[in-house]
Amino acid sequence: MNPEIEWLLDNEYIATIVYVSVTVLALVVFLSVFELVTKYRCWHEIKKGNIAIALATGGKVFGICNVFSHTISAGATIYESLLWGSYGFIILLLAYLLFEFLTPVFKIDEELIKDNRAVGIIAMIITIGISFIIGTTIVR
Repeated sequence: MNPEIEWLLDNEYIATIVYVSVTVLALVVFLSVFELVTKYRCWHEIKKGNIAIALATGGKVFGICNVFSHTISAGATIYESLLWGSYGFIILLLAYLLFEFLTPVFKIDEELIKDNRAVGIIAMIITIGISFIIGTTIVR
């Protein structure tokens, strides 16, 4: 790693700011990708008061942050955290697509648009649960 960056990250206060900043930036990027694969616009629907989409989006936020939390707890460098976080996001995205595919009786996105809160809760719990599995597999 770059010696200047390593010196900065030796300071716990600066390291906290760096890890939080990287996580927030990744969160914005990853949520934008989720927006591309869903049939709805998260923030537009949340602004309208759609609780189901708020729950599903909250699960995505928690899931992404949870993976980053595990990378930091594992002592990963900032670069390793970003790599693991990206890898975890890809798995979360695949899990979402698999969830959509494995429920042939109804379409997840359509039910979320209709504010089906039961679907919103299960989508949130699946994302959070998968994020814990991903997080526990992170080793240094």
